[in-house]
Amino acid sequence: MATTDRRAKTLALAHALSAAERGLAVIPLARTKLPALRSPHRDAPASEPFTCRGECGRFGHGVHDASTDPDRVRALFAAAPWATGYGIACGLPPHHLIGVDLDTKSAAVPTDSATALRELALRHLFTIPPTVVVLTPSGGRHLWLTGPPDHVVPNSAGRLAPGIDIRGAGGYLVGPGSRTRHGAYTIAPGTSHLRPAPCPPALLRLLLPPPVRRADGESAGDGRGLVQFVLAAHEGQRNTRLFWAACRAYENGVGAALLAPLLDAARTTGLTEREARATIASAARMTARHP
Repeated sequence: MATTDRRAKTLALAHALSAAERGLAVIPLARTKLPALRSPHRDAPASEPFTCRGECGRFGHGVHDASTDPDRVRALFAAAPWATGYGIACGLPPHHLIGVDLDTKSAAVPTDSATALRELALRHLFTIPPTVVVLTPSGGRHLWLTGPPDHVVPNSAGRLAPGIDIRGAGGYLVGPGSRTRHGAYTIAPGTSHLRPAPCPPALLRLLLPPPVRRADGESAGDGRGLVQFVLAAHEGQRNTRLFWAACRAYENGVGAALLAPLLDAARTTGLTEREARATIASAARMTARHP
């Protein structure tokens, strides 16, 4: 078993370094498919909200540790000798990777996600171009697509259709060559020579946060833009951007409708739900005093 684990780690590191050479930022994964390194802040008091995405300089911040630098990748794997796989961060330049995860679910509740995607393509008039496809141990598939740099695609689970999950900003895909408890991830035959293809515009529109409507039924044209504004926040901007977006939402009468999308966006940037709710509540109070 020990020899098998060492071989799995060696192969995972080799595949991770190869991905990094192609501009894909990677992190080591355990057999559970979770990041192999635990948070250095795991013992912080739960009563004191604390958010760090690697500013402390230590490893253990999940997808925020992801790197294309070979020395850093080797250091990450050296700190996690039990890693048998690697994750590829989505949404980062230069590829702005979007992962379309076609799941099969369990045998008890089968899901034909491939058919669901074909039906979506027919309904919305798009086709999936030839692209990298990764086969999962459960029989599912990961389709790799690229997005434009001026749009931030959020993660979602089953929003497009049952069994179709999207990996976007703040998410990651299990890289081919990884070994997990359930088996290995492999490149689908005939796709290893391909580069991730651009996401079709019609599909991209489905992946972006949906527009919201005011209580009177009128469209709130800036709702999607406000969510995108929060998703694009960099370190040091998260609370400020969230507060500004929430203020505009309440001023435009769509604060309640945008609450859930803004919370999702804030969590994607690294804020805790408690922090995000406090910031949005502050914006609601502020706009109530200044109608």
